[in-house]
Amino acid sequence: MVSKIDIEQAYENVKGNVIETPLRRAQVFSDLAGCDMLLKMETQQMSGAFKERGALNRLLQLSEEEKKRGIIAASAGNHAQGVAYHAHRMGIRAVIVMPESTPLVKVTGVQFWGAEVILHGTSYDDAYALSRELEHRQGLVYVHPFADPWVIAGQGTIAIEVLDHELGADLDAIVVPIGGGGLIAGIGAYVKRVRPDVKVIGVEVEGFACMKDSLAAGAVQTLVGTNTIADGIAVKRVSENTFALCRGYVDEIVTVTDDEISNAILMLLEYEKVVVEGAGAVAVAALLNKKIGGVAGKKVVSVVSGGNIDITMLSRIIDRGLEFGGRIAQFSTPLKDSPGALEKVLGIIRKAGANILEVYQHRYSKDVPVGEVNVSFTIETRNRQHIAEIESQLRVAGYEVFRSHWKPSED
Repeated sequence: MVSKIDIEQAYENVKGNVIETPLRRAQVFSDLAGCDMLLKMETQQMSGAFKERGALNRLLQLSEEEKKRGIIAASAGNHAQGVAYHAHRMGIRAVIVMPESTPLVKVTGVQFWGAEVILHGTSYDDAYALSRELEHRQGLVYVHPFADPWVIAGQGTIAIEVLDHELGADLDAIVVPIGGGGLIAGIGAYVKRVRPDVKVIGVEVEGFACMKDSLAAGAVQTLVGTNTIADGIAVKRVSENTFALCRGYVDEIVTVTDDEISNAILMLLEYEKVVVEGAGAVAVAALLNKKIGGVAGKKVVSVVSGGNIDITMLSRIIDRGLEFGGRIAQFSTPLKDSPGALEKVLGIIRKAGANILEVYQHRYSKDVPVGEVNVSFTIETRNRQHIAEIESQLRVAGYEVFRSHWKPSED
């Protein structure tokens, strides 16, 4: 188990070599979520995520003989970058095994700091299995991303910064992303020993709710998993250490969908002017979508854990967030193939205050009757209510409306 003293010692160890990240109020989000929402911006660490806190604390425990042997880790990205950065600073050889699906921005970030990268398997668990083989084969020292007590203690230093901050004096709850559980285990271990009145709430992505399922079952469970944009927390099995700490110190765990995460990324970009990866946005997503009960009117910290998003994915995630938030919609309607028919529909949409982005006429589709044309529209709207109003006005005017999920143009 990780003690309060362990976390305080970790804070002294890493202080000056990791950034004490800002804690700031998000006014727009507070209004939308119905609580006083504060953001702990771990995206501003040198490696772009909180992981380097635990990585550095672990590396500082190495003996001189272990430093000469070198270290190895498995990671979906952020732990790898934290390990690589501080190993580079300390002159230690680092080998990192990453899933083949790891975003390029995270792979190049690790390579930038001189670590040897091995891409293997389709998931973190595949990479982990190979890293354990290489640990013994090459005599390297293992740096686990979430099970190691020194790593957990390092992540817990976030809680010290939050509670010592003037905005954290009357804090009611802290909401934390969960992958393997190291972050929430460290935060929970400190918060519940210093301020037991503060709720510690975890957030997992649907399809990878391994901690929630494990706590419900009373033992660590292994999941099959699925695809998710929150690759940084796509962990199929938590550790016994993090499970035990979460069982003792976490009050509640909720889940969010990829659509909710995409919308949170979009809103963080739009309102807070920060780029956040999927895993880093889950706590904000949970609060914005009111997945957590009992926090209305309360002061709540959302840990924004990382910002290392794949730029090639960002536009697609924004598109998904726009659709989820009712900012873009696509629908089709059959029209008579006659002059002025399309103009009448466009007039209804225009008067409703929507911006027409794309119009396609599918005249040669096999399922279109002779004398008709099927027309699809992509429109920019204010929100979901606005979309419903436009659909209603079209139906009142005698048009059939068929909604579809919007997909960006291939052009």
